[in-house]
Amino acid sequence: MDDETFAQALRRLRGNLSQRALARLAHCGKSYIGDLETGRRHPSPELAAVLDRVLDAGGYLVHLAMAPAAADVLQRAAALQQGLGEHLAAGPMSDAGVEDWEYTVERHGRATRYRSERPLLGELVDDFAVLQPLLSPRQRHSSSVRRRLTVVAARLSGLMALTLLKSGEPMARAWWRTGRQLAGVAEDRPTLSWIYAQEAYQQYYNGDMYGAVELGNRARRLAGGLPCVGPALAAPLQARAYAALHQAGETAAALAEAQSALDRLDPAERTASAFGYSESQLRFHGGNAWTHLGETRRARENHERALELYPASELTDRALVQLDQAVCLASDGDTAAAATHAVATLTALPEEHRSALIVYRAKELATTVPATRQKLPEVRELHEMLALPGGEG
Repeated sequence: MDDETFAQALRRLRGNLSQRALARLAHCGKSYIGDLETGRRHPSPELAAVLDRVLDAGGYLVHLAMAPAAADVLQRAAALQQGLGEHLAAGPMSDAGVEDWEYTVERHGRATRYRSERPLLGELVDDFAVLQPLLSPRQRHSSSVRRRLTVVAARLSGLMALTLLKSGEPMARAWWRTGRQLAGVAEDRPTLSWIYAQEAYQQYYNGDMYGAVELGNRARRLAGGLPCVGPALAAPLQARAYAALHQAGETAAALAEAQSALDRLDPAERTASAFGYSESQLRFHGGNAWTHLGETRRARENHERALELYPASELTDRALVQLDQAVCLASDGDTAAAATHAVATLTALPEEHRSALIVYRAKELATTVPATRQKLPEVRELHEMLALPGGEG
């Protein structure tokens, strides 16, 4: 009964006694008992004493009424905050209010680089629940404020999709579509380009390389030559898709275009954020492309540079680079070292950061090991970590 609230204790102690019967014994209304049991109301000391005596609680209900548990207070605080939020959402928003939302979305974009997916997704859902009523046509916003709020919603939708994609959730597709629709309503081509570039990753990780290339082209066309993040994201992803298709010439050309797009970005956009692109990411993506092509020397140069540039907080990308290093070791014939490196990478990664993307890449390595080497102890250990067939006795 630790941390039990008054509402929980009252429900438990009432047992099989009906709310109506308890109300008669306590000389109050049935609806009042219902409100007490749901936490919508808190009892007076006098009523708590009556209920305590009727239910033979030995002073326990009086104690809870005199010192309400934290959960009671938090429940009442949540109800109060919701009411205030609904009141504030009923009027037009100021420029300062929009700026706060724009800052919130930028903060979430930076958080994608170091936070695990589940807690981040919860925060995104909470913020979208607050933002949604502000987008209602009934709101009396100025046209400028409404457009900016719509862009915020489009970017937040993209972050929702990206976070769901990393978690391996198919719902990501619906959020890409929502983000595109919102960016289209706002007529914001850089945001629409960014969403298409990020969505290309969905196609890539689903194995549709031609689809990834097509969405990348769409992102680059929408940018219309503007120096924005969409093309900088799209070109290296296309390089990785071309590499998976074993098209070396197209891979090299896409990587050259990626470098050009990165060079043209404003310094503020060459940052560690879902809304930015940096040299560390280009080195990671370039290394991944060369890894797929079996160009292990060129891949290693990119891997080493990426790990030099990435801060220790960039757990996901650093782990993916290290898994690519393991693939290169396997390509060069050192299967045992490859498996050992992959196991060490997964072991060092906190469990909450072992996302679907990490497992996807590690399984790629584990399942492509030649059959003649599947029984190596190091490979078996990797299979056991990934709960793959072949890891048992």
